Amino acid sequence: MSTVEAPLYPIAVLIDELKNDDIQLRLNSIRRLSTIARALGEERTRSELIPFLSENNDDDDEVLLAMAEELGVFIPYVGGVGHAHVLLTPLETLCTVEETCVRDKAVESLCKIGSQMRENDLIEWFTPLVKRLAAGEWFTARVSACGLFHIAYPSAPETLKTELRSIYGQLCQDDMPMVRRSAASNLWKFAGTVESAHLKADIMQMFEDLTQDDQDTVRLLAVEGCAALGKLLEPQDCAARILPVIVNFSQDKSWRVRYMVANQLYELCEAVGPEPIRTDLLPAYVRLLRDNEAEVRIAAAGKVTKFCQILSPELAIQHILPCVKELSLDSSQHVRAALASVVMGMAPVLGKVRA
Repeated sequence: MSTVEAPLYPIAVLIDELKNDDIQLRLNSIRRLSTIARALGEERTRSELIPFLSENNDDDDEVLLAMAEELGVFIPYVGGVGHAHVLLTPLETLCTVEETCVRDKAVESLCKIGSQMRENDLIEWFTPLVKRLAAGEWFTARVSACGLFHIAYPSAPETLKTELRSIYGQLCQDDMPMVRRSAASNLWKFAGTVESAHLKADIMQMFEDLTQDDQDTVRLLAVEGCAALGKLLEPQDCAARILPVIVNFSQDKSWRVRYMVANQLYELCEAVGPEPIRTDLLPAYVRLLRDNEAEVRIAAAGKVTKFCQILSPELAIQHILPCVKELSLDSSQHVRAALASVVMGMAPVLGKVRA
């Protein structure tokens, strides 16, 4: 082969192997993308390799997953951040596939790329991608969109920011539970980029909508992010807007939601201050320690020492210690094991004589 033809060879191998029936050959080819890109050079990678990958999306999930991962670190091979937008097209396609792990990896790679893009390029290329996905006919696109707003929002002009907040609000009320779940699990990331005034108004309204969802899987994901969301608010706002929701959720009809509250309650304490802990969170925590579901008691028991550390010894002795005694005799060995793994830490908190 002549030196003139040599650069054609890697792309020919790639095309040949990507069409091979042997999945291992296709995987090997995808995992050699950086080698092929170096051989092609930046310009031909942009003009030939990336368009080829954009069109070649109907393949095995394992191959698509590898492609989504490789593209996340591909900026140097397309000519640097000034050309990063060319990588968005194949990743946008991968955000719409049926397999969850492929979509998640595509979103992760888009976030990596977006976090390096120039502000003008984000506005010109990245934000339109987010809007297209959010308006996608298939729920898979809308699920993926939720994980990208926190990258698009900070660089957007004011009118576009208003539009993005509105679109996210619509995703929180989407007809498909899978989309609302994604909106709930990504809300705290988006909230971290939103201005204080809009955080207290728009974002908190979205949070309240999600916490009232009829699907327990949506409600528990809203609970999962409540501590992170609470830390973005002033303590008095957290106490007024998030605390009542959590106290209510500690009595939710779904044990999965109560389980998530048991896991999150301690982290929320850091955001609300001492008085709400004593008046609201302590009674809620005691209820969870005495929950009728063993899984909830396990989660609550595992936090008992941490919770005691933020209480006065008197409150811990009066309210927590009786529960600990009950849990030490619990009918579930897993509850007793969870308690046993942390209970010794209570001794320094309660004092030598009391412990």
